[in-house]
Amino acid sequence: MASTNCVPPGFVFSVLTVIISFLSFVRSNNEHILSSCKFDAIYQLGDSISDTGNFVQDDPSSIYARLPYGETFNKPTGRCSNGLLMIDYIAQSAGLPFLDAYLNKDGTFDHGVNFAVAGATAMSVEDLYKRNISFLLTTRSLSKQLDWMSSYFSTTCHYDKDCFKKNGRALFMVGEIGGNDYNIPCFQGKTFDEVKTMVPEVVRDIKHAAKRVIEYGATRLVVPGNFPSGCFPIYLTLFQTNDTTAYDELHCLKELNRFSVYHNNLLQKAIDELKEEHPDVIVVYGDYYNAFLWVLSKADLLGFDPTTLQKACCGTGGDYNFDISSNCGDPDVTVCENPDERLSWDGIHLTQRAYELMAAWLIRDIFPKLQCENVASYSSDV
Repeated sequence: MASTNCVPPGFVFSVLTVIISFLSFVRSNNEHILSSCKFDAIYQLGDSISDTGNFVQDDPSSIYARLPYGETFNKPTGRCSNGLLMIDYIAQSAGLPFLDAYLNKDGTFDHGVNFAVAGATAMSVEDLYKRNISFLLTTRSLSKQLDWMSSYFSTTCHYDKDCFKKNGRALFMVGEIGGNDYNIPCFQGKTFDEVKTMVPEVVRDIKHAAKRVIEYGATRLVVPGNFPSGCFPIYLTLFQTNDTTAYDELHCLKELNRFSVYHNNLLQKAIDELKEEHPDVIVVYGDYYNAFLWVLSKADLLGFDPTTLQKACCGTGGDYNFDISSNCGDPDVTVCENPDERLSWDGIHLTQRAYELMAAWLIRDIFPKLQCENVASYSSDV
């Protein structure tokens, strides 16, 4: 009796093709594809996804100010990860140095500034208080970060219009932000229906931020959407259920992901409005949602441990190695042996490896939309 090969013909070749294509994909990112845009600076607004040290300047006793955060640097940097963030890889691709935090008194701001703060919200503290939402991690909301930006440009440009024109050679990252506006009320017991009423207001504030950035001379903006929150250990733990129909094929909570899609759809409509209102400005949607899903769905081919895809590397307890009462950095919380095999760092934020791969996907997605082939025309005008 002839033996039967259980592997379909061409299967191994197909898998190798996928891996080789991916390696070429990452390699092209490492060749600085954003450098052809000739950005001379990057300015970042946002929350913990992109904060490179503002929060820890405000709170030096924060867990983000101590190991194991920043362990790939062998020291904490204020980043909410074990190492680099997406904004770091974006800067690398643009051929620019990492962005220093605005509150870092020893920072170098020759090539941009990072205004993002961990825990920041898109809505103002005052507007959140009106909705009985309190216990915020920081008061450095998006509007406060915009005030910092205004102060920075006023100081460096001294209201010189020619100076503001130089911002036409910069890339402005308006977010990711908005997740904390929804996280906090959810954790405080508000229903999804109650939180959903906030989405138009959150999107309105993000759009307003983009308009203010344009007033500072920005000609190229990336406005990122939110992650699929139903795939993250913190939400999988807090909203865990025995109802198997509540989960999708990637074991993410469907309702939470539908909420993220609702936010992202409204945000994309707002971006379309911005494009109509400012036809000379390039505004690009940053698809963090699908960037993450791409990494999650291809995780086994990308070197991640398929048995721990939704478990925190730095955490303890439960099905997802996450306990909201035991933070990464606490004495009793352990760190996995190889963070590069995990997507989630602390149950809330991602590992350096996950951010690297997401950034690679994102850069390839936004690059043609930034229309950098037209860079010569806008550079000659400033």
